[in-house]
Amino acid sequence: MKLNYQEYGQGRPIVILHGLFGSTDNWHTISKKLAESFKIYVLDLRNHGLSPHSSIFNYRVMAEDVAEFFSLHNLSSASIIGHSMGGKVAMTLANFYPERIEKLVVVDIAPKAYGRAHSDILEALISLDLSKYESRKQIDEELGLRVENQVVRQFLLKNLTRKEAGGFGWKMNLQGIYDSYAEINRAVEFDRSFEKPTLFISGSLSNYIKDEDSLLIKKLFPNSGLESIEGAGHWVHFEAPQAFLKLVEGFLRD
Repeated sequence: MKLNYQEYGQGRPIVILHGLFGSTDNWHTISKKLAESFKIYVLDLRNHGLSPHSSIFNYRVMAEDVAEFFSLHNLSSASIIGHSMGGKVAMTLANFYPERIEKLVVVDIAPKAYGRAHSDILEALISLDLSKYESRKQIDEELGLRVENQVVRQFLLKNLTRKEAGGFGWKMNLQGIYDSYAEINRAVEFDRSFEKPTLFISGSLSNYIKDEDSLLIKKLFPNSGLESIEGAGHWVHFEAPQAFLKLVEGFLRD
């Protein structure tokens, strides 16, 4: 699948993979800053942003999409930044195509299986009848009855688009994501460890990476470190961009 993408800057390449419900738009500020020293490619993963939709939605096929992107753009290798779902895509890529990755940054996700952490958000989004609303404000108010965090709602509503015939729709394949949600919660499959430099970044207010996950992380990524950003939740780069950039730039420039 040919993925939609945005590119910034010049230099050694970095490929950025967003999380569930994300898109290239969520990484614009971070990408512009990193582009002062690197060539940045920000991808819309399948069923997200402006990339094609598909009923097939799992980590192996998303990793193959990214590998195809590398081939189409003549990238022999690059550093990868992956947040949440994108982090699991990046880890899957590291297993099947380790030669493609120079350094790996995994943001607020472990390689383990998860419960239905975003099920409340998915149910809230699916329940919205977008044909009823005339403004984004109305949609925000309705969504706010089930998703109280304004930062999270702001992030989610970036997926809205106005239809040519009027009214609103979703850029993402919301139904396809909903139908394949169990696939997104699966553990990453590994048949080898990834030996190259890897940085795991967590938010101190998030519970996605727990202390007990460190053994699994170290087993699969023996050349890895874990850093926590104080005061940030799951959307670390969105909630604490300066602290996030400091960690990432320091790691990728070494």
